[in-house]
Amino acid sequence: MSVSQATRDNLIPSKQTRSPRHAQDYLTIALFLLPAIILVLVFLVYPIFRSAYYSLFNWNGYGPATHFIGLGNYQEILTDNVFQKAVGDCLLIVVFSLVIQLPVALAVAIMVGRDLPGRAFFRAICFMPYVLSEVITAIIWLSIFSPDPQRGLLNGLLVLFPGVKPVLFLSDLHLVLACVFVVLSWKYFGLHMLLYMAGLQNIPREIEEAALIDGANRWQLVRYITVPLLTSTIRTTVQLSVLGSLTQFNLVWIMTKGGPVNASEVMATYMYRYAFVRFQLGYGSAVALVMLVICLFFSVSFLRLARQPDYLGGI
Repeated sequence: MSVSQATRDNLIPSKQTRSPRHAQDYLTIALFLLPAIILVLVFLVYPIFRSAYYSLFNWNGYGPATHFIGLGNYQEILTDNVFQKAVGDCLLIVVFSLVIQLPVALAVAIMVGRDLPGRAFFRAICFMPYVLSEVITAIIWLSIFSPDPQRGLLNGLLVLFPGVKPVLFLSDLHLVLACVFVVLSWKYFGLHMLLYMAGLQNIPREIEEAALIDGANRWQLVRYITVPLLTSTIRTTVQLSVLGSLTQFNLVWIMTKGGPVNASEVMATYMYRYAFVRFQLGYGSAVALVMLVICLFFSVSFLRLARQPDYLGGI
């Protein structure tokens, strides 16, 4: 055996020395992960399975669940017109968010750009509604939409015009869902705009300058350079917006409680009404499981369909 080969054999650890070291590393990783795993199992996995169990019973939350009805709750959910209306309202909010809220946030982020004077102040102003809790946001907009011209900002402005009467924004079957979407957009617009602005900061200036030198105008620069390079950020905002729209509860419940006449009912308010107002916790658990399946189906499908290369990854 040559001297160089012997030296190399001494430097490279053998399998006997590597195995205990690897086992010790795995043990350390497992010990650090153990608290998080316990929390996930106790507060996420266990409640899901417990809800699945209670969804098979006609249970009011008091005492043990004994009245087994199998899939009866799920059959009632799928045939309930109010639940179908709630799903439709959630999908309508999703469509409004994808067609109006996100494109406007992207357009404003692009217009603000990188060198706009006072852009830090502008970002802070737009992001401020997101910092407020949903309860405070709902209370603020309840006063704005108040039918009393002395208390409601909008009606106070409307009655200044001759012949204009106060509008019952949250009591009109045709206006209430639009009003809810306005509040949702006001609260979450700044978050999406800030995400887009952060994505714009990651685009190298050299790419845009090269495109301008090659003769591209501003519209072509946005269409062929900026938007494709923001693909990963756009995917993130779309997923956040859709999941948030499907599970929205606080704003809708405080402002309208799903009314009037189920005109603003969403899946979360429907579930809360049956589980904690009418104390039909078995039925409410079934609704929660249906919501979970819908959100999980969207997440998995979206991640598979939106699997595209990240153009900034190779830059």
